[in-house]
Amino acid sequence: MMELIIYLLIGAIAGFAAGLFGVGGGLIIVPILYIVFTQLNYDPNVLMHMAVGTSLATIIVTSISSVMAHHKRGAVLWAVFKNLAPGLVLGSFLGAGVADLLSGQHLQLAIGLFAIWVAYKMFRGAHVQVNPDRTLPSAPVQMLAGGGIGIASAIFGIGGGSLTVPYLNRHGVIMQKAVATSAACGLPIAIAGALGFIWFGRQANVEVPNAIGYVHIYAFIGISTMSFITAKLGARVAHMLSPTMLKKCFAGLLSVVGLYFIYQAVSIYF
Repeated sequence: MMELIIYLLIGAIAGFAAGLFGVGGGLIIVPILYIVFTQLNYDPNVLMHMAVGTSLATIIVTSISSVMAHHKRGAVLWAVFKNLAPGLVLGSFLGAGVADLLSGQHLQLAIGLFAIWVAYKMFRGAHVQVNPDRTLPSAPVQMLAGGGIGIASAIFGIGGGSLTVPYLNRHGVIMQKAVATSAACGLPIAIAGALGFIWFGRQANVEVPNAIGYVHIYAFIGISTMSFITAKLGARVAHMLSPTMLKKCFAGLLSVVGLYFIYQAVSIYF
């Protein structure tokens, strides 16, 4: 019962973050699941992979809830989503395979450094106004960008927002529409990534209670149930904040998560 309550609480927080930042909630889910799975004495060699794989599975539900709320406000750029989606799907499945090859410690360090880098880029540009003269590249280039975003997102279990939002923002898309479109992009990333983690986890013969491959079923159900509700609240709040404030909050969240994983990765040497 206590384990279920924990998963529901994680879902409540992650869902709100998904709607607010368009990050799929993975930046919240992965570190907390890592702690929970550690306390449950799961195999240390697969702890991080389980946290990332389960995070991607929950983002399937979170993205649906979040994108529905953003779509009602007309903020999702569906033409852009259509261009990015093929690359996102292929890249996410390949990214799951890359993550399977990494050790848990290396996966932690990669996620930590990535989060800090994105936080720096976002915070540095918090006061920079979107240049309306900049436009998105051609459809094939967008598809290639989607492939890169998909690979990185599956490795980090973050739903793609940490890359999709800055990418769209840099090409002249205002923050609210970038967040909304990122939420939509989280769905193909999550589906392909989760299937990849299930596939590669089964190939590795992972033996963890209540899990299929690298996806923990109980955690998936508990987190998904609550996040579906709170993602809508986060999406409402996103449209109430200024773009500058939204960028600063986004950067702050990434910084905390990045420092946590870097600490976990290097602490083994001390």
